[in-house]
Amino acid sequence: MQFSYFMPTKVLFGQECITKNQGEFSRFGKRALLITGRNSAKVSGALADVCSALEKQGIAWEVFDQIGENPTFAMVEAGGAAARKFGPDMLVAIGGGSPLDASKAVAVLAVNNIPAVKLYDGNFAARPLPILAVPITAGTGSEVTPYSILTDSERQTKRSFSGPDLFPRVAFLDARYTQSLSHKVTVDTAIDALSHCIEGYLSRRSTPASDALALEGIGCFGTAISALTSDAATDLSGREKLLYVSLLGGMVIAQTGTTVVHALGYSLTYFKDVPHGRANGLLLGEYLSFTETVAAEKIKCLLAKMQMATVADFKKFMRGLFPEKVELTDREMEDFALLASKTANIGFTPRQPNHEDLKQLLRSSLSR
Repeated sequence: MQFSYFMPTKVLFGQECITKNQGEFSRFGKRALLITGRNSAKVSGALADVCSALEKQGIAWEVFDQIGENPTFAMVEAGGAAARKFGPDMLVAIGGGSPLDASKAVAVLAVNNIPAVKLYDGNFAARPLPILAVPITAGTGSEVTPYSILTDSERQTKRSFSGPDLFPRVAFLDARYTQSLSHKVTVDTAIDALSHCIEGYLSRRSTPASDALALEGIGCFGTAISALTSDAATDLSGREKLLYVSLLGGMVIAQTGTTVVHALGYSLTYFKDVPHGRANGLLLGEYLSFTETVAAEKIKCLLAKMQMATVADFKKFMRGLFPEKVELTDREMEDFALLASKTANIGFTPRQPNHEDLKQLLRSSLSR
């Protein structure tokens, strides 16, 4: 029973939480740069709520809306330049995982005029700007993690950097902002959140505290399964459950990190354009089979939380959500396995995979 737990983000959860807690913004200064994508923050209603709150608090703001999916070094460097020009006291990140992750890089580059590749060196001369986060998808949990995951085109993969100062200071979670998501995106992001809970629960770095959060998230996901297996729009109650799962998943991986599922999934996203959560979902079933020999009791417990009896039941559920095939050549399997083996995620995997294991995980996961 020796462990540490550090999650310094203040979480405000519930409908109209921005309007009801707008004074939180004024704690961090009088100028804010909003980090978003092109459209989703507007469509969700989150951008309008944030701007209204800032205006009522007498805070000047500008919008940087050039963050696309799987943010690149160029995107965050442009954000850093915009921040240095405007001189904000804080960043307000509004979006899915991409704007939230990118905001952490921009928070560093706003006060450290360095190339984005230097973000991985750490030890920045100036402390990053404070971040206030508004998620509008229920997936990454980035609003409560210290991780910034960027696309490294030179290495042809995603890479993360982290630090305690990259935890957002405040997270505003309002499920109304997820109502504009398509059913497909809702499913993809929900499985990303589930994968965080499962991977964190099985991680070598798991603790009694993170396990409690993970099981709560997995159990809550189980109550929302019916909404994901239907094309019907998820009601607000279901979306609140999924947003809660996402929050808990972020809290979990902030302590534990992720595992081989993310390590292999990065290449499916980078090379095959498979959305991140969907990539995780394609791999999760075989990951449970691979891990069952060293974590049978934990796997039995997490399955029970979802009212499933066996790993086979879980695989059937995932195949129902993601029936499509992803074709890989033998060369691609070799390359993806090699790229995965170089990530830190592998070290947190309870059963350590070798190169052949990684290829077999891909082969078994993608066969239909």
